[in-house]
Amino acid sequence: MRKLVLGVAALCLTGMAAMAADDPIAIRKHIMDSVGAAAGLSGGMMKGEVPYSPAAGKSAIATMVAASAAYGSFFPEGTDKGDTTASPKIWEDAAGFQKALDKFAADAGSAMAASGKDGPADLDAFKAAMGPVFDNCKACHEAYRVKK
Repeated sequence: MRKLVLGVAALCLTGMAAMAADDPIAIRKHIMDSVGAAAGLSGGMMKGEVPYSPAAGKSAIATMVAASAAYGSFFPEGTDKGDTTASPKIWEDAAGFQKALDKFAADAGSAMAASGKDGPADLDAFKAAMGPVFDNCKACHEAYRVKK
């Protein structure tokens, strides 16, 4: 299951990578849209607004894994200008940004490993797996995103 999910995600991200040569800002936004959708689903389940499903939990985690594997590739020099909320700090502190991306990837990978073959068995297991991933999202947004 994990190989299938990662394979499909890699295929989708490969298609995005081909487009990135033309517009890496747009690709960043599309990746963040997918992260936002996964976060919305996750939050809905965590709040009890959406019934918890192990398959849905696994899907949200897989989205985070795929995003964490690709996102950092779409910040070439010069893409700090234009229609973006990426903070100039990304380019000023490239090592710090990379460290944040590495932590996101590690925590998303740990969530995937903890989710097992069929997804986290129950809501508490899902919360435990996704908590560190969401902490990464918050920390990165606070440090590397321009607030509107």
